[in-house]
Amino acid sequence: MLIERRDDFFTPLRELQREIDRVFDGFFRGSRQDLGFFPAVDVYETPDSVVVEVEVPGMKKDDIKITVEDNILRIHGEKKLEREDKDKNYYVVERSYGSFERAFRLPEYVDMEKIKAKFENGILTITLPKKEEEKKKVINVEIEE
Repeated sequence: MLIERRDDFFTPLRELQREIDRVFDGFFRGSRQDLGFFPAVDVYETPDSVVVEVEVPGMKKDDIKITVEDNILRIHGEKKLEREDKDKNYYVVERSYGSFERAFRLPEYVDMEKIKAKFENGILTITLPKKEEEKKKVINVEIEE
């Protein structure tokens, strides 16, 4: 009988906690969805090229379009929500979906005609080769005795 009284005492508090969790979960889930899909990008330079790596998990190469115009590299794509979940009650949904576009101004020394892209394991790698005259040349200087 003592256990029943404890349960009766804590039941309203548990219900209040569940309601607070539901409100906060809905708030944060809603704001996350408003952000849409915004893939993470790494950009780095090697002696021969500039490389852009884009994280696009769950996408196919046909969902992505890459263009270059006026020295602007544009990466556009759409991560589609393609699932039938009529029998599922989700508690948490954190994966983002939607269209995105990332744009980067390219340095003048990139050879626009030789840009290549590769898509593997959810990573899009765009290699932007440098023009031959812009590659850093190392000149060895001989030392006289």
